[in-house]
Amino acid sequence: MQYLFHKEAGASSLILKGDEHRYIFKVRRHREGETIALRNLEDDSIFFYIISSLDKKEAHLFLEKSEILKVVAKRKLHIAWCVIDPKSVEKVLPTLNEMGVDAITFIYCERSQKSFKPDFKRLEKILLNSSQQSGRSRLMKLTMAKDLKSFLVDNKNSVMLNFSEETLSENSNIGTFVIGCEGGFTDGEVALFKAENIIGLDTHLILKSESAVCAVASKLLL
Repeated sequence: MQYLFHKEAGASSLILKGDEHRYIFKVRRHREGETIALRNLEDDSIFFYIISSLDKKEAHLFLEKSEILKVVAKRKLHIAWCVIDPKSVEKVLPTLNEMGVDAITFIYCERSQKSFKPDFKRLEKILLNSSQQSGRSRLMKLTMAKDLKSFLVDNKNSVMLNFSEETLSENSNIGTFVIGCEGGFTDGEVALFKAENIIGLDTHLILKSESAVCAVASKLLL
């Protein structure tokens, strides 16, 4: 663990109870007098606290020092992801977070199953755990769009991942990538993009949606 998330990190003193206390006391096995790092994920500050007292119910912390430590990917990548089974999203979300994906917008595309509904509270918890382990200083942003057409109104330079003679490379200058659900895009959705804004992957294999997302993120960010 690179740090512990606490929404009040930065205060001169803190008392940890419940899950936060359990994590440092039983899982990490910290002891009185040791220093631990905390972030509030509202900025790039990291705060170092001394554990002044620790028992089986709570831990008392006092702020020792703080510093600016920005831990982000080399570029910003916004993924527009047509809604798929939330369980599949949850499996790869920590990986995307560790790679440094800046934001994900979930979109109900024409072939998305409308019964699938992202649980943002659950996804945020996954992101918090992943961020504590990977060290990233800002939480990935999660949003929702009702359909692809409305999303493109505010994201005109988006690039679609689809079958194309032009393939994605690590030198591609792409800020927002649109990735389809199982079954891909309809002809109407493809028609929303100019030909030069449709790019494929250099493979003859058919990828699942979650595999394609990871492939794009790793190509552009790592």
